[in-house]
Amino acid sequence: MKAIVSVFAQDSKGIIAYVTRLLAEKEINVLDISQTLMQEFFAMIMLVDLSDCALSFTELSRFLQEKGQERGLDIHIQRQDIFDAMHRV
Repeated sequence: MKAIVSVFAQDSKGIIAYVTRLLAEKEINVLDISQTLMQEFFAMIMLVDLSDCALSFTELSRFLQEKGQERGLDIHIQRQDIFDAMHRV
C-alpha cells in the first residue's frame, strides 16, 4: 500500500532527516518527496510505500502525529487511494 505523508511546521534544521528517520524505523520506503519553504514555514509531501511496515495504518498515523508533536511538526498520513479519490475532478 502507498500513502501520502504531509509535514508542516516553522522552518528549522533537520526536519527532513527527522521525519525520514521515523519512517525508516518503521520499514517505510520514501518513493518521492517534495518540500518547500514559504517565508518561515516548511511544507513537505512524500509518497511512501507501506508494504514492509508492521504497524496498522491507525497505529502508524498515531505514531507520526505523536512524534511530530514532540518536535513541533504537524505530520499527517493518508492512504494514496483516498488521496487520489479526493483530488479527482
